[in-house]
Amino acid sequence: MSIQDPAQGAVADPLAQAFVAFAVQCGVLRFGEFKTKAGRMSPYFFNAGLFDDGAKLLRLAEFYAQRLLESGIEFDMVFGPAYKGIPLGAALSVELARRGRNVPFAYNRKEAKDHGEGGTLVGAPLKGRVLIVDDVMSAGTAARESIAIIEAAGAKPHAVCIALDRQEMATENGQDVAYSAVQYVQGKLGLQVCAIAKLGDLMQYLASDGNAAAAQDHARVLAYRQRYGVE
Repeated sequence: MSIQDPAQGAVADPLAQAFVAFAVQCGVLRFGEFKTKAGRMSPYFFNAGLFDDGAKLLRLAEFYAQRLLESGIEFDMVFGPAYKGIPLGAALSVELARRGRNVPFAYNRKEAKDHGEGGTLVGAPLKGRVLIVDDVMSAGTAARESIAIIEAAGAKPHAVCIALDRQEMATENGQDVAYSAVQYVQGKLGLQVCAIAKLGDLMQYLASDGNAAAAQDHARVLAYRQRYGVE
């Protein structure tokens, strides 16, 4: 599969470029050699767990809210899947309220609670059109789990908002497939998906940096995209 370098001639998305720069500055987006869940050796790694203080979470929530509002996706409440989705969903809900859009928020536990209110769900009752908030989508597994939880509660899983779309082939039964996890969630599961930034935005950032290290990282990411990327 031959994938064109998106840094060549494409118009930059200002919000995505600002987000990539922010993620690099925070050490959330790193370059080197990292093994993915699919067993691939990736030249970059995105770890949303390193948005680890109030100021970073505040700025992150601003990016999520801006992209979500720009997308035009309609929703009635926010759901943050355990574990990384919990602070992401909470931070987004706070930022939406600050912008005048106060919506209910809920999240799940991995283990059912056998005392107090019990169960695996915490927060507002799941109802209406539910927006799922997460960091990245690798195989769509977390999305499928969230969908099952939401449907079991009688609500409608409606859309997913993520920080980074890796734009690479998903895997099924250990084999590469011709679509990405995002394309799977959109095409097979019928949910809308919006991402603050995509791999193409990351490559544009590296191409515009102008130093030798960024040029080397760009070459490695391009080679990875040409091998595993999807359009």
